[in-house]
Amino acid sequence: MVLHYSISKDIFAKFPAYCRGVVTARDLTNGKSPHELVTALRAAENSLAERLNVETLTSHPQIESWREAYRAAGIKPSEFRPSVEALVRRVLKKDPLPLISTLVDLGTLMSIQYLLPIGAHALDFVTQDIELRLATGEEIFEPFGSDVVEHPNAGETVFVEGNTVLTRRWTWRQAKHTLVVPETKFAEINVDGLPPVTLAQVDLICQEVASQVQKYCGGTANYKILSEDNPRISIA
Repeated sequence: MVLHYSISKDIFAKFPAYCRGVVTARDLTNGKSPHELVTALRAAENSLAERLNVETLTSHPQIESWREAYRAAGIKPSEFRPSVEALVRRVLKKDPLPLISTLVDLGTLMSIQYLLPIGAHALDFVTQDIELRLATGEEIFEPFGSDVVEHPNAGETVFVEGNTVLTRRWTWRQAKHTLVVPETKFAEINVDGLPPVTLAQVDLICQEVASQVQKYCGGTANYKILSEDNPRISIA
């Protein structure tokens, strides 16, 4: 089965320099993170805490750009923080992040290292095309950690499979539907870039993510990049 993955023209109309790298990984082994990966994650946490602090965090160019984009998209970043900002704030509390699984922990490591939203979605049970687009308000969202069914606001930036929301508010919160679990065998990892991050930088980061996925999770991994010039890709 071939899935198609697209970003709607409405997103690029407002954010023409936005791009999203998509690393696709198959035949994964996604168990407990090995010692080497955990060590790298803890080192990245410590390094980040040495470079940034809560008081100046929002003025960092890569955090500020996401906050500005959220505002432009009609999302209050102080109420619904972009995922990369929320992650950095957790790290700056200086409590070690919980270990989830190899693929999830690897995505966390890459996000901390590059200060970008980087997150994985399991595709094992996805049967329809997926898209980042503006919501109609009729979509269904079942957030991770809750049994309450929600509906996004009309015009909200959502990542969807058909009418099922996979992530609300661009990169804010993921649904149960594509949650990565130890049994996950097929997944895609999003690498989101906004200026000052360039498409070329996202390309290099995707190369590293794909390499690290194969190193720690086995299987095969490749990537493509969605942009204004390439808004639709296939995932075979």
